[in-house]
Amino acid sequence: MTVLAHDPVHLRRPRPARGAAGSARHGAASLTLRPALEGPRRAARVLAVFPAAVYLELRDRPEPRVLAVVGADAVRPPNALVLAATARDRPFREVREGADAWVGDGAVDGGGLRVRVRRWWDPAPALGRVPLPVLERGVRALAEAAGDAPGGLDGHPDPPLLAGCCAAGDLAGAVEAAERVVGLGPGLTPSGDDVLAGLLVTLRLLGRAVPGGRRAVWLADWLGAAVTADADARTTAVSATLLHCAAAGETAAEVAAVLRAAAGREEAAPAVRRLLAVGHTSGADLAEGVLAGCRAVLALAEP
Repeated sequence: MTVLAHDPVHLRRPRPARGAAGSARHGAASLTLRPALEGPRRAARVLAVFPAAVYLELRDRPEPRVLAVVGADAVRPPNALVLAATARDRPFREVREGADAWVGDGAVDGGGLRVRVRRWWDPAPALGRVPLPVLERGVRALAEAAGDAPGGLDGHPDPPLLAGCCAAGDLAGAVEAAERVVGLGPGLTPSGDDVLAGLLVTLRLLGRAVPGGRRAVWLADWLGAAVTADADARTTAVSATLLHCAAAGETAAEVAAVLRAAAGREEAAPAVRRLLAVGHTSGADLAEGVLAGCRAVLALAEP
């Protein structure tokens, strides 16, 4: 089992998977998936298959509706069940898009997968208390490390407008800009959603961590509610789940490392480098959202 970014939470051993031939792999699951994975078995289908990850959509249940099964060397989103295997082991070679599967009773079963949950990890990074001068230094270090990394919405007016409204505490303006950004761009996670995910999780987690961060958390509450209200109708199922996670303060391991760097608990340059390597532009878009959130937290902090 790989070493995860957070200490695992040891819970009872889930019951074994049923109805699949062959031996099951073992994995470590995000705590956000615990209700789905420890509940009764529910039908699911395979949404997408990649060499290092498989996405499944659960039917007839609330968010998180999409579950990612990923290899140990893959990007680890907040809704992930992480295998010990790497992409070189080809753990998903038998999985087919559109296949039926089951999720629950402590396992993912079917569709070419058979995985039992053995450990749990927390997708909400613990930042502790962060003095404002520490955050100011962290933001400068993040901005320097990110440089001019090209995002998927470079030149589009709404992400800068969204950032400015958040820093000004203009909820109405932020909501209007965010609603234009949801689902903007191609792919499983459109660029606009990546920017929003980085922004939402930063407002919530750093707002809780800094002195006088109440207004940032208030903004995260209302903006998150507006963004997720009809996300399933405006963007992909994968991205809608990630927006729900971000609104709740849950994020990918690569974003969590950048937030710890902003809080003065990691070196900025390596953390930003790992984030920028995510996807074609997803890492740069997430970084843009994180920086916008950091600056808003600083601007909104009360004495």
